[in-house]
Amino acid sequence: MPKNRPLLAQLASIGSALSANGAREQFGALCYRMNDVTRALDVLLITTRESRRWAIPKGWPMEGKPAHQVAEQEAREEAGACGKVSKKAFGYFTYLKCLSDGEKVPCVVQVHLLKFERALDQYREQGQRELLWCSCFEAAVRVDEPELKGLFRLLHERKSKRR
Repeated sequence: MPKNRPLLAQLASIGSALSANGAREQFGALCYRMNDVTRALDVLLITTRESRRWAIPKGWPMEGKPAHQVAEQEAREEAGACGKVSKKAFGYFTYLKCLSDGEKVPCVVQVHLLKFERALDQYREQGQRELLWCSCFEAAVRVDEPELKGLFRLLHERKSKRR
């Protein structure tokens, strides 16, 4: 599948796999904080280990752990981000995951908000990814997934109304 094709075109080309096998489920953390200097809302992006594209911390279900705890653990392991995670899902997005054998599988990511409180000095995937705190608008420009872009915009709208 050519990389230069838009994500929706890539997903459309595997529609039969979606309906026959269903999409795989993952859980992600949308980490946010108020910038002390600008008083604006910032969100955390990380790069994926293989393709180096911008994303949020996310991972596969874990035996015995509810979705929000998986999201919280992924934020801690992938970005060293700790904070208060919401039990309720904030939203969902889809993307194509390239597995180690080269197979591409559709994934649906259930996203939970994590209000950032502190960064760990050491964490599991330290040095394997780049981390970037940026505005919701910049995050929406940097990520490829249309639904994730929408979640950044929605977070900005909701948090801006509370100030």
